[in-house]
Amino acid sequence: MPKIKTHTGAKKRFSLTGTGKIRRKHAYKSHILTKKETKQKRNLTHIAMVQKADENRILALLGR
Repeated sequence: MPKIKTHTGAKKRFSLTGTGKIRRKHAYKSHILTKKETKQKRNLTHIAMVQKADENRILALLGR
C-alpha cells in the first residue's frame, strides 16, 4: 500500500495542540480591512478551535 499523502492546503491552515484539538485561524482577516471595525479585526486575531463535527474530516486531510 502506498503512503497516505497529507493535504497540503490543510497542512498550512491547521495545527494540532498537545491535547489533540485542532487549531485554526479566523476568516476575513486578510484583506479589505479598512471597512471593518477595530473590534471585529481584534476579535478575528484570536486562534479558534475546530468544531467537534469537523474534527474527523480535518484529521483525515492531515493524514492522522
